Amino acid sequence: MKKEYKIAIIGTGYVGLPLAIAFSKFYSVVGFDINKKRIEELNKNIDSNEDIDINNHSNLQFSNELTDVKNANIYIVTVPTPVTKDNIPDLTLLEKATEMLSDFVIKGDIIIYESTVYPGVTEDICVPIIEKISGLTFNADFFCAYSPERISPGDEKYSLSNVVKITSGSTPTIAEEVDQLYQKVVKAGTYKAPSIKIAEAAKVIENTQRDVNIALMNELAMMFDKMNIDTTEVLKAAKTKWNFLDFKPGLVGGHCIGVDPYYLSYQSEQVGFKADLILASRQINNSVADFVVLKTKELLQKATKTIKGAKVLVLGYTFKENCSDTRNTKVKQIITGLENLSMCVSVFDPYLIGTQHTNLSKNPLESTEKYDAIIVAVSHNEFKKYTTTAFTQISFGKLVLLDIKGLYKQSTWKL
Repeated sequence: MKKEYKIAIIGTGYVGLPLAIAFSKFYSVVGFDINKKRIEELNKNIDSNEDIDINNHSNLQFSNELTDVKNANIYIVTVPTPVTKDNIPDLTLLEKATEMLSDFVIKGDIIIYESTVYPGVTEDICVPIIEKISGLTFNADFFCAYSPERISPGDEKYSLSNVVKITSGSTPTIAEEVDQLYQKVVKAGTYKAPSIKIAEAAKVIENTQRDVNIALMNELAMMFDKMNIDTTEVLKAAKTKWNFLDFKPGLVGGHCIGVDPYYLSYQSEQVGFKADLILASRQINNSVADFVVLKTKELLQKATKTIKGAKVLVLGYTFKENCSDTRNTKVKQIITGLENLSMCVSVFDPYLIGTQHTNLSKNPLESTEKYDAIIVAVSHNEFKKYTTTAFTQISFGKLVLLDIKGLYKQSTWKL
């Protein structure tokens, strides 16, 4: 067992940065990223994701130079693993990261993957790449592990240290070593899975389970809308039973819930099993944004307002509340749908002020602009302070307020 770890974190985003900072309290750490601008900002203690406070640590270095990672003996890969436009797993960044570190791997090194994958990727795709480039033999010269990330951007309650970490390793000895390594930085404790494949599978079903349950709520919400029944009140009543699961309808975006099910269903089809429920749930959740667009049109017509040229204010653009993460946000789909109906859309998100999203509007409550309809798409804490009275003051004529997140007692419509 190694006594002096030198850790290289490959990828310094929402997952890699907290890891680098946490491990640097105990070990020498290099946070590597191919994005030169990102590295320059991190070296100035700036996190453009506005997700974590950075303070200089003597053991921590940020770099985009390969020479700075070649002396590591623990490599932790945290690069994004998205899907293509056809919802096929895109392992390009993972494979490139693996190819890169394969030039430096020497006997005794451990490569740990945290990126979301389907069961088998670590051993069936990544390991052969390392063996081919390094000339080393798996489980004789180098070893692998998988420890899925469970980061929840913008939520301190579910930070790296506060959430139980699944670990695994390619041999029992490596599994124990990796487990002990993570116990250093995870106060909530660790769970050592029996194998890498089980750890990989556990990751994708965590979010697939949520996706399926939210899909049921979304289908119920659309069903009850046709019946003129308040879904929020239905769920309040149903929750009084002890075993009713507390899921709510809503937009399902982001880098996990809206992506992981495709990884699982893809691999399922490769072995000859079609995951009907998982794919149906994805279809339902992907349809919610279009449902909101049609509902906006319907409510504008009901209020005798013109559709073409209607001014619509959308509050919130990120994929979830209280963070600046816009990956796979479904609000974008709502905006596109409204614009396709020739409506004029303005978007305000307090978490994106001064970011690359320069087309966003300023705080509408501090403006003289008025709107035909208002859609509250994300439940940022700031929006919870807004009132229907304030919304009425920035509306043309009758208030048309679509409250997707159910934040207000009085609104024109709730999902």
